[in-house]
Amino acid sequence: MDSPTPDSVPADELLRLDRQVCFAVHGAARAFDAVYRPLLRELGLTYPQYLVMLALWEHGTLTVKELGLALRLDSGTLSPLLKRLEGAGFVRRERDRRDERSVTVSPTAAGERLREHALGVPREILAATGMDGEGLAEMRASLARLTAALDAVAPGGR
Repeated sequence: MDSPTPDSVPADELLRLDRQVCFAVHGAARAFDAVYRPLLRELGLTYPQYLVMLALWEHGTLTVKELGLALRLDSGTLSPLLKRLEGAGFVRRERDRRDERSVTVSPTAAGERLREHALGVPREILAATGMDGEGLAEMRASLARLTAALDAVAPGGR
């Protein structure tokens, strides 16, 4: 059976909440948050702080600009996150010696030790989804294609 196109869906169906992909993604994000919250509380992190640490554990040192691009966060959102992570002793922010306008962010020794405690989080999340690794990989790929398609038409692009 062919998938319906926007033009083939009756007008009274178009605005139904259960037909909105954005609402399904929103609901999944909130459900993920509910599962992540207690796991990350044990680490002393919020979900956005966890994302920062994941990027730093993967790449080592990044500029604030690079972090913002990787995490899809603007500097107004990212700066307070980094300040709290620095206050907790997990990251170090430094002006780049070659370019004073640029700030680099690196995990501290405590931030690197935190990585060991965080290793169980992805396993817990995988188990909570009830999906196998292949199913989650397919979903990530689908969401990446969706994100790229939306970025391509978003005003100002991404």
